[in-house]
Parts: sequence; C-alpha cells; structure tokens
Amino acid sequence: MAMSKEWKTENEDGSVTVRTCAWSPPGDHPVGYGMKLTVKGDKLIKVEGDEEHPISQGRLCVRNLTLADYVHHPSRILTPMKRKPEDRGKDKWTKISWDEAWDIIVPKIKEYKEKHGAESIIVFGGTGRQACLYYYPLGFASIGTPNVCYPLSGWSCYGPRCSITDYVLGAGYPEIDYAGFYEDRYDDPRFTMPELIVEWGKMALYSNPDGFFGHALIDMMKRGAKMIHIDPRITWLGTRCEEVCQLRPGTDSALGLGFLNVIINEELYDKDFVENWTYGFDELKERVQEYPPSKVADITWVPEDQIIRCARMMATAKPCSIQWGLATDENPNGVQMGHAILSLMAVTGNLDVPGGVTIGPPAALLGKWRVETRSNLSDELWEKRIGAAEWPALSTAMATTHPDETLDTLESGKPYKLRMGWFNSSNFITPTCSAQPDRWYHALKSLEFNVVQDVFMTPTAMAFGDIFLPVSTFAEQDGVVVTHFGRNAVTLGPINEALRVGDTKSDIEVCIELGKKMHPEMWDYDDVPDFFTKQLEPELGVDFDGLREMGAFQPDYIYKKYEKGLLRGDGEPGFNTVTGMVELSSTLFEAWGDDALPYFKEPPYSPVSTPELFSEYPLILTTGARKVTSFHSEHRQIAVLREIDPDPEVELHPDTAAALGINHGDWVLLENMFGKAKLRAKVTPTIHPKVVHATHGWWFPEKDAEEPSLYGVWQSNINTLVPHKHIGKLGFGCPMKQMICKASRLDSFDSYNIEV
Repeated sequence: MAMSKEWKTENEDGSVTVRTCAWSPPGDHPVGYGMKLTVKGDKLIKVEGDEEHPISQGRLCVRNLTLADYVHHPSRILTPMKRKPEDRGKDKWTKISWDEAWDIIVPKIKEYKEKHGAESIIVFGGTGRQACLYYYPLGFASIGTPNVCYPLSGWSCYGPRCSITDYVLGAGYPEIDYAGFYEDRYDDPRFTMPELIVEWGKMALYSNPDGFFGHALIDMMKRGAKMIHIDPRITWLGTRCEEVCQLRPGTDSALGLGFLNVIINEELYDKDFVENWTYGFDELKERVQEYPPSKVADITWVPEDQIIRCARMMATAKPCSIQWGLATDENPNGVQMGHAILSLMAVTGNLDVPGGVTIGPPAALLGKWRVETRSNLSDELWEKRIGAAEWPALSTAMATTHPDETLDTLESGKPYKLRMGWFNSSNFITPTCSAQPDRWYHALKSLEFNVVQDVFMTPTAMAFGDIFLPVSTFAEQDGVVVTHFGRNAVTLGPINEALRVGDTKSDIEVCIELGKKMHPEMWDYDDVPDFFTKQLEPELGVDFDGLREMGAFQPDYIYKKYEKGLLRGDGEPGFNTVTGMVELSSTLFEAWGDDALPYFKEPPYSPVSTPELFSEYPLILTTGARKVTSFHSEHRQIAVLREIDPDPEVELHPDTAAALGINHGDWVLLENMFGKAKLRAKVTPTIHPKVVHATHGWWFPEKDAEEPSLYGVWQSNINTLVPHKHIGKLGFGCPMKQMICKASRLDSFDSYNIEV
C-alpha cells in the first residue's frame, strides 16, 4: 500500500517545497516522519509536517521543527579537513577538497592492508542514525575489513533484543501492533485495538524507539487501550496507566518469571498456542516454580498483590501487547529478561495476532544487502573479527566485533594491533554508547591514522581525527528510511534532497565513492538513485523515483504467519528455529553454554551482590534518560533546544535529596569506584528513594574545544561510572541501568573539575 503525491512543487514566490521523510542526521530513530521542506535560494525557510503521511500525519518532534537551525548552524563543518597526527586534540585543522581527502585516505588503507592485513583497520559505527545502515558495507565492501564495531559494552542497544528474538522465535523484532500497515489505520477491519499495552523499560513517547512512532500510544489510549508501565520511575506515560510496577533496576527477569508463575499456575495461558506452537513448556513451568510472587516481590520491590494483579491482566486481556525497551539490552541478565518477555507474549497467545505484537519475516526489508556485503571478505578474514570466536551468540546475529573485546585489543595489541580507525557518525567518548569512555579515550590514542565522518566537530573528532569528512543532513540527500531497520518494517519512505549546503556528502555517497576506488566490483551503481533502485526493484517492484511518488510504502501484513509457512525457508508451518517452534527452552542458548531457560541473576553491583560497596555507594544509578530535545549527544549547539534543556540532569526523590542537603536545581556530584559526573538536580517524587536517574550524551560545545577539555566532555560523563566487560554469559548486556553510586551537593558547576 502507498500514498501518492507530487514530491516537489514550485511555489509562486520562487521557493520550492519538497516532500520527504525524516531520518538523520540530525539524529532520530527511523520513524520516517513525513515532512514538507520549503527552500528559497540556498536556504531552508520552512519546515512543516506532512499531514498525508500515514503514520505521523503531520506531527513532528521538536528536533525536526528546528531542522533549519541545524542545517544552517554556523558551527557546521561544510568541507573536508585534515591535520597532522601530532596535532590531535588541537584545533589545527586545514580545509581540503574531497579529492585531496581521498588522495590521503585511499593510499593509507592500501598500505595498512598490504603491510598489516585488512583486519588492522576498524570501523566504529553509531546508533540510530542512517549511518547504522551503511557502516557495515563501509567496512566490509568499501574498505574491506571484517572489523566493524558498535562500541557499546555488550552491544547493548537493540541488538540483544533482535538476537534473542531470532534465536527464540526465528523472526524479526516484535513490535506493538499499532495498525501501521493499513492505509486507514485503526479503522481497518483487519486490526483489533489492544485491550492492554505493557510498556516495559521504555518511554516510547520520548524515544520513538527504532522506528516506532511513540504518539501512537496516545492514539490508542484515546480509543480505549489501557496500559501497564514497568519502570523504576513513574514517567509521563506512567501517570496515565492502570498500573505502574516501580521495580528495582536490574530485576526485570525476576518480575517476568513471577508473571509467568501466576499465569501458568492459574492456567490462564493460551492452551492451544502452547500445545501446538511452543517447545519446552513443561520445563518452563518447572522453572517458574522457583519464582513465586512473594519471592519476586522481595527481589523486585514490586508488591506481591500487584504482581498477581498485573499477571492476570496480561493473561486475560485479548489482545495484549508488550513493548520492551532498552532496559532489556542494558542489563547483564537481559537475555533472560528478553526470553521471559517473549515467553509471556507466546503463552498468552499474543504473537502475530491483530492487536498483539507483530513480527517480521526472517529476511529484513531492504536489510539483507548491508550484511551480505561481507561476501567481499574471505572466510579466513571473516574469522579474524575481534571477539567472534569468544562470543558466538553476539557475532552470529550481529556480524560485528565484540565491543568489550575490541577495547581489550586496543589496550593490549592482542590478538593483533589495530592501526587505523574510521569513526562513522559515532561520538562515543561522550556518555552515549561506551562504558568507561575514559579507558576508550586512552586506548584509541594507539591508532595511527583516523578518519571521522560527522556533521559537527565533536569531542571524539577533536580527540582522534586526522581527516574529517563532512556529512550532509537528511534535508540534503536522497535516501530511504525504513522502520526497525527493516527487521519488522511498518513503512519505507523516501528521503528527497531539498538543498545542499557546503561540500558535504551522505553516508551512502561516501560508501560508493570509496568503494569504487577500493572494491569497484562491489559498487556497481551509477549514483545514489541507481543504488536504491537496485535495492528496491527486487523487493517492491519500483525504482527510487517510484518510491518518491509513493511518498511512503506500507508493506502488506499477514497475521499468524507461523500457521501459513511464511516464517520458514522450507515453507512449512512453524517458526524458523531449531525445533520449528517458539523455544520457551532455547536449544541455542544451551549449545552456547548458558541455561536453556530464563533465570534471574543479581546485577554485578547491588544491595544484594555487593552489600559492603552498597553501604559506601547507597544509591542505585540508572542512565540513559531521554529528552525530546536531543538525540544521544546531538543538538547540544542548537540554542532553542538548549534553552529548553540547558543542563544534564539527575533525578532524586525529595526524601533522598533532603537527607543529602540537595535542593532542586543544585549541581550534584555522582561518583562511584569507576568515575564521577556533575549533573543538575531534578527533585521529583516520581522516582524511588533509593534510585537516581541520569541523562546521557552530554558535552558542551561552548567550552574549550582542545584537550584536555574536549568541549567539557569529562565533566558530566555519566558513562565513566559504568564498568567495562560486566556482560552476560552470552556476551550481551551491560550494567548501564543498575549501577551503584553516591551523591553530594556542589556549590557550582565550576567548583569541581573532573580529569581523566
């Protein structure tokens, strides 16, 4: 299904309006907001929502509304630059042309590959931006290295949820059914409104995670859907819910097993689905006897009667939909948490049914190409990926290095020395996607030559870059946006170039240009539209211009694919797993040395696992608080957004703040045995008295650019409090959301300086 419209219109005043779908940069998850961008001369003069877009329907987030401020910001880097290696950390850049940049980069790549092997080069990718589609092929097919790294400890963002789903269901990521596949949305007769929606470790209204349009929750609540929120904080959505399970951070898997205990023991489960489509139910039933609600209440802080009440609501609501978030991934026990949540979806009969959770087919829409570019690499080279042999569960599904092993390799030079780095839209020494970024900072200094690809100068670029390649915004490029990165695509939208500022290029343009110089056989494309045409035609039967005219493509959705043989390569009914069923007991987890069934394990640092340390650091720290004014470490230099959210914040309960002599608005020092960070106190009764919650991604573009300041990157770097390599048994997860710390009042921001 698709809408159809003119994508470019000339106006009477000489301006041009271009219909497009948003992605990034500037940063955003792939919701694909429909937008109308009006350009006059070389200026973006108006940004509007496209009311005809089937999902966003004219609504825009504040980041998109300030797009012109971003595009035309005076600090944007608009031409390639270089500097001498001895000038790293200094603002001593010289402008060059793209040809000059390639004349430096290409010989360097060839030299490292010839002298030290292609594995001596590593590509670092970021999260959520368009670049996450392109940093795989940049590494595999343009440069020719097997080492592509997303540097978040335990690859703890979306990857674990997708991997767990692949291993347990053999399908693409499960998402709330919000009628996104249908032209008339909630009124389509094929759709059933969820009776109950469970938001677990997620605030989708703010984060719009991985392409889910968060405002759809408001739409469905207006139409009668009820909600349960599971979170250590009572969020804005939580105040509108029937129940808020305000649990102890890091104990989610115990809560999931407690819910299963009630549902199974009270025989509230879907007996037909369990009997015909699941494997290991009897074993799961035995396991959940270890987690009666009374015991789970002691572990999680969620009252026993609430556990029982919520479990019954989930089992009896028809349909019930569960949306699980980043809290799953950023948890060393997160594989088991995800396994428990998938088991809840399955035993209540809400998988792949109207108003339950949708699941994508095994092959991702427009997604196979990026990983299949590894065909450019020999099997021998592929096996040299850092951490692939040690952590097969992660490397099998994600096709990257293991990030924790990568840091160890940078520090030790084993199993081989990494010599060249390419930082593709990844500003990860800010508190965004690395644990102990201070260790990464010192380790990355061992790299001999570095290329940075970004829009603005960042702390990471200033610290390490030898060549800076400027990236165009989505307003300045042709491309596509696909929800859930194609793993469970609800829409596929065109990104249409409205203008071009400076001498910038898109991520795919960089891939193609470099690829034609290094591995031309992998890049048989005339230009960007030709590239997308060759991806689209086999799947959709349209070229890129056809997609432009559609405005947004909504793939047809078929429910209960497992009954129709649409999930398995052999066309047989069932799921694409080893057993052909939903694996409540996982054959793969057991083969990789973990428990086949979900279980609870205490966080590595907690009141229970480290009581002596907890007496010194008596608060439980969760990180990663989202604000609508920023995407990870982006937007800090956009004045109107900084006016709304000027400082990093830490939430404290009023009783906790009073005991520490902290008032709302004071500067606070958070610290533990690993690091320190300064944040502004937000005193609120919506957080548990034993928990503090910190925003992430903070640096200060207004502060000194050069080392040691690096735009003040160490002053509010909450990730310095999170340890390296405290990961789960399969290599996934990290304690970003269940650390321990203490808090104290500061006289002012400048009264205490943090150095690394």
